[in-house]
Amino acid sequence: MLLWENSGAMGFHSMLVLVTWVGVMLTAIMAAATIAYPLALTNCSDSCGDVKIPYPFGTTEGCYRNESRNFHINCNKSNGQPQPMIGNLDITNISIEGEMDIMMYNSINCYDKWGMPLSNNTEPLLQVPSFTVSVTKNKFVAVGCDTYAFLNGILKDEPFTTGCLSKCNNTHNIVNGSCSGIGCCQTDIPEGLKEIDFAAYSFKNHSDVWSINPCSFAFIIKKDKFSFSSAYLTSLQKNESFPMVLDWAIGNETCEVARNKGNYTCGANSNCIDLKNGPASGYRCKCKEGYDGNPYLKDGCQDIDECNERKICQGNQTCFNEVGSYHCSCIDGYHKAGGECVPNSPAISPSSQPTSQSSLTIYLAVGISIISLLVLLLGCSWIYWGLKKRKIIKLKEKFFQQNGGLLLKQKLSNHQMSIETTKIFTTEELKKATNNYDESRVLGQGGYGTVYRGVLSDNTVVAIKKSKIGDQSQIEQFINEMIVLTQINHRNVVKLFGCCLETEVPLLVYEFITNGTLFNHVHDKSLSSLLSWEKRLKIATEIAEALAYLHSSTSMSIIHRDVKTANILLDDDYIAKVADFGASRLVPFDQTQLNTLVQGTLGYLDPEYMQTSQLTEKSDVYSFGVVMAELLTGKKALSFDRPEIDRNLAISFVFAIKEDCLLQIIEDHIVSEGNIEQLKEIANLSKRCLSLRGEDRPFMKEVAKELERLRTMEKTPLGNIDVDGKKTEYLLSATSYSFNIDVGIGCSTSTTA
Repeated sequence: MLLWENSGAMGFHSMLVLVTWVGVMLTAIMAAATIAYPLALTNCSDSCGDVKIPYPFGTTEGCYRNESRNFHINCNKSNGQPQPMIGNLDITNISIEGEMDIMMYNSINCYDKWGMPLSNNTEPLLQVPSFTVSVTKNKFVAVGCDTYAFLNGILKDEPFTTGCLSKCNNTHNIVNGSCSGIGCCQTDIPEGLKEIDFAAYSFKNHSDVWSINPCSFAFIIKKDKFSFSSAYLTSLQKNESFPMVLDWAIGNETCEVARNKGNYTCGANSNCIDLKNGPASGYRCKCKEGYDGNPYLKDGCQDIDECNERKICQGNQTCFNEVGSYHCSCIDGYHKAGGECVPNSPAISPSSQPTSQSSLTIYLAVGISIISLLVLLLGCSWIYWGLKKRKIIKLKEKFFQQNGGLLLKQKLSNHQMSIETTKIFTTEELKKATNNYDESRVLGQGGYGTVYRGVLSDNTVVAIKKSKIGDQSQIEQFINEMIVLTQINHRNVVKLFGCCLETEVPLLVYEFITNGTLFNHVHDKSLSSLLSWEKRLKIATEIAEALAYLHSSTSMSIIHRDVKTANILLDDDYIAKVADFGASRLVPFDQTQLNTLVQGTLGYLDPEYMQTSQLTEKSDVYSFGVVMAELLTGKKALSFDRPEIDRNLAISFVFAIKEDCLLQIIEDHIVSEGNIEQLKEIANLSKRCLSLRGEDRPFMKEVAKELERLRTMEKTPLGNIDVDGKKTEYLLSATSYSFNIDVGIGCSTSTTA
C-alpha cells in the first residue's frame, strides 16, 4: 500500500514538474520575444517606414549625432510609404555594426544604329565624406560589347581612379556567370574609397555591335547580388538601381583622441574599436560580451539574460543570470560530482521525504502561478486584439469622413445617383493590387496626385489614382472627379471602376489605358514618326466627340477645364480617352457660365477665362484648339526654349495662318500632295477655336461634326486645290521640301518643339 502511494505521489510529482517546466519555457519564450533594446534617443523615432534608424542616425533635428549632418536621414513621405533616403538614394538597412545598405543608380550610355547618342551619359555620385564604399561587400561592374568604365573617388585624401573594359563581337563567346572582359568586366574596390562617381563609355559608339548591344552600363553592386547574363546586354534600363553597401564610422579620430577631446560617443558597457585603415578613419562602438543593444547610446548596451535567450545549462542544472554573465547550478535533489549533477544519496540527504514534500509544494505553487499568468496573458491578448480591431474600424470611419465620404453621398443624392453604381474597394485589395504602392508601379504624377498601375484579383489591370497626402484642399477635387466620372458613359472618356475612402489618402480606380499619353506620342521623336496624319485626325475627332458629349449629352453639362495632350490617353489601337477630371465643373443647363478660381495649365488656358474668371464650355474649345495645333505642328503648347515671339504655340500658330506660313510650321511627315487642302481647313478650324473672344469660337458639337466630315471626305486631286496655277505650283513645290525653311515674309523660323 505504501509502495503504491509512493509510486502515485512520484507520478503526480513528475507530471507537475513537466507542467511547470512547460510553463517556464513558454514564459521564457514570451520574455525573449518582448525584449526590445532602445535604438534611438528618447522621444526620437527609431524607424522610417520598414527601416530601423539607430542612433547616431536620426530623421529630425536633435535626434542624430550633431558634429555634422552626415548622420541625418531624410524620411521621404512624398509617395505615401515613408522611405529613408541619403541624397536621392533609397536606404534599405542601417546596421549598428557600421554598414548601410542603399540602392545605387547605374550609369548608362546609349546610341542609335548610326552611332548617334540617344541620351547624355549619366554619372551617379555619392558625396558623403563620413561614408566609404565597402570593400568586402561590393564590386564595380561594367556591361557591354564596346565598353569601358571609370570609378573615381577620394582615397587617403587624394583623387583616385580605377576601371575596366569589356569587348565582344557577338554573343557566341559570352559565358553566362563569367565577368572576365567578354561582355562584362569587374574590378575590386580599394579600401577606404569615398566621395565616388562613375560613368560608362563606348570606344566606337556601339556602331559595330548595335544589333546585340546598343548601350554601355556601369554600376556598383553587392557581390552576392550579381551574376552576369548575356541578356543584360539589352535588358538593363536607365535609372535602374542596384543594392550597394557603405561603411560608416564616427568622426575621423581614434578612440583615445575622442575620449580626450570630450566628443566620445560610446556608451556604458561598450568597447571602442579603431578602424584598421589609419588613425584618421574614425572609430566604432560595440557592446561588451554579455550585453546587447545600441552601443552609441549612453545606456544602450543592456545585460543579456542568457537564461531566457537559449538553453545554456545541460542535464539537471538550472541557469542563473548575472550582470554581463550567468552560471549553472544543480537543481534540488542533485549535487555536483565530476563536473556533472548526480542525485543526492540517502547519506547526503537522510530526510529525503520531507525535501520531496517541500519541493512538491514549491512546484505546485510555481505551476499554478505560471498557469494563472498564461491565462492572464491570453485574456489581455484577446482584449488587445479586440481594441485594435475596433480602433481600425474607427480609423476607417474617420478616413471615410475625412476623405469626403459624407460629401460624396450628399452630392450623389443631389444628382439622383447611388454610390452603389461604382464598386467600393477595400484598402487590402488596392494594397495587393499595387504591391503596397511600390515605386515601380507609378505611372505618373500630376497636380492632383499620383497614378499607380494595379492588377486586381481577377487579373484586371487598372489605374489607381492617389490624391496628395495631407492636402485637404484636394479632397474636394477628388470628390468632384468622382461625381463627374459617375455621370459619364462614353467610349472616348476613361471609365471609372470605383473608389476607396477608408484610407488616409482617397483613391480612384479606373480603366488602365495601355499606350501612354498623347503628349508623349506627339513630342517624343521616336513615337511622333509613327503618328500618321490619319491617326492624328482620328484622335482629334474622338477628343472633340468626347468633349461635345460632356458639354451637351450628360445629365448636367460638364466643363473639363484642363484639356491638354497630357490628359489624353491612347490605347493600343490609338483610340483616344479623355482623362483627369480633378478640375472639372458641373454646370446646370439653365446656366451658361460659372465664376470660379482660375485653374488649368499655362499654354492651354483660355485668355478670356484668365481675365474674367468666368468659366464656359468655350474655355474647353480654346484648349482643344491648342491640342489641334500641337497635332499639326508637333510643338509644345508653351516652351521657353523657343524664341520669345514663338513661345506660346496658340499665338504663333494663329500668326502663321494669318501670314500664310502654315506649311512652314506643320510637321513634315504628315504632309502629302493629297491632304494639303484638308490640313488648311483643319488649321482654320483650329484658328477659330483659338479666337480670343469666346463668342467667336464654335461649339464643340460643331467642331466634332466638322472634323468627322473632313475625315470622311474623299481626297481631292492635287490639281484641283486651286485654280490659280501659281498657287498650285507653290503647293506642289512646298511638299517636296522641308517646311522648316522660310516661305514668306514675317514667318517664324523656330523649329524647337
